[in-house]
Amino acid sequence: MEFLKETSTLQWLLIIASSVIFFILAPYAKDVGTFFKAQHRGKAPSMFMLTGSLIISWIFAKSITNAANLGLEFGLVGGVAYAGYYLSFAVAGIIIYQLRVKGGFKSIHHFLMTRFGKIAVNLFSILISFRLFNEVWSNTMVIGTYFGEIGSTAYYAAILVFTILTLAYTLKGGLSSSIFTDVIQMVLFSVLLIIILGVIFTEPEIETSTMISSGTWSMELGLNLFFAAILQSFSYPFHDPVLTDRGFISSPRITRKSFLWAALLGGICIVLFSLVGVYAQQAGLKGQAAVEVAKKLGVVLLLIINFIMITSAASTLDSTFSSFSKLLSIDLGLGKTVAFGRLMMILVAVLGTIPVFLDAEILSATTISGTMVIGLTPVFLLWKMKAPQISYFASVIVGLIFGLLLVFETFPDALVHTSGKYSLLLWINFYGIITSFSVFLIPTWFKK
Repeated sequence: MEFLKETSTLQWLLIIASSVIFFILAPYAKDVGTFFKAQHRGKAPSMFMLTGSLIISWIFAKSITNAANLGLEFGLVGGVAYAGYYLSFAVAGIIIYQLRVKGGFKSIHHFLMTRFGKIAVNLFSILISFRLFNEVWSNTMVIGTYFGEIGSTAYYAAILVFTILTLAYTLKGGLSSSIFTDVIQMVLFSVLLIIILGVIFTEPEIETSTMISSGTWSMELGLNLFFAAILQSFSYPFHDPVLTDRGFISSPRITRKSFLWAALLGGICIVLFSLVGVYAQQAGLKGQAAVEVAKKLGVVLLLIINFIMITSAASTLDSTFSSFSKLLSIDLGLGKTVAFGRLMMILVAVLGTIPVFLDAEILSATTISGTMVIGLTPVFLLWKMKAPQISYFASVIVGLIFGLLLVFETFPDALVHTSGKYSLLLWINFYGIITSFSVFLIPTWFKK
């Protein structure tokens, strides 16, 4: 802990200075179009801005921490496994394009309201609220670990200060602030990642070929998670308004291109950052991979990794505030004003910080919530099908049930056909998706 104390002043300077700069540069939103749709002088975001925003809003502190830790645990296979979640961008981009061009829908909520009714929309809104709620604490907790041990005063202080400062610049411009700062954060992330990899690959005791070939391509040593991520990618993006909100603000053609590029570039970024964990594995380090590597390589690299965490966490946090605000204000129509939207941002910031004090697990925010929404898979993949309301509710409820089986680890062992970590996650998702398709289609066949 002496290492962290020595650099605490510089770390605090980074977190405060970056947030103040973002606040100064962020646009001020006076109207609904700017605050909720990121319009600038009546124009939607360009492909470059949208792609950068998509990538950095998903390369959050939680993700790159998980990628590094999986690299430490499984080698390069771990990074590739986690990058499997980035198929979500391609799936969402193609489906949202179809919903807009062929279906004429203006949002995910518009589609669900038209096809399945208000109660379906309310249930869906509860699911994505849970997702947004998770995003707050699971990212701010990562920031806290760079300032002190979990549970220490410095840890909690860093979390609270970071949340308040990020909230400040997001309140100023809403989604416009989020997308504008995302572009800056994406550039910073790219530069800092290149610096980190440059330092790692020039370390004398590490061979590049050994790092690239690290890990074993087997189910028990990483591929369980890879295939689970692929399965979840067909439903996971649709319960994440941070992603889907960006699918309806630019033209359909630009949107589709941006999502497909984000799938490729985002996955590459995750695999590259997992090399931090691979280096930790090769160097015999234990614990949180990114933190331990920073300690080993000195103060400068600690500050660089700290800054990359700050920028990535801020990009997700501001997007979370914007999406929660739009959900309640526009999608649910509770108060279609900028003032109400800002109030909702404050609400999710407060509620989302509470689990920080309850020792929640970071990775569970992805894996468990991702399983609970697998019931959305047939809803969106078969969107052209005129399914009855009961199909939607049966499928979504089945997903929630399988998610609970994962939480309480009560799934039958006889149905788990691989061994190793994440085997339970894989097979619960496999059988859950099959069951979801079954209960979605059966009422349709009876109706015919």
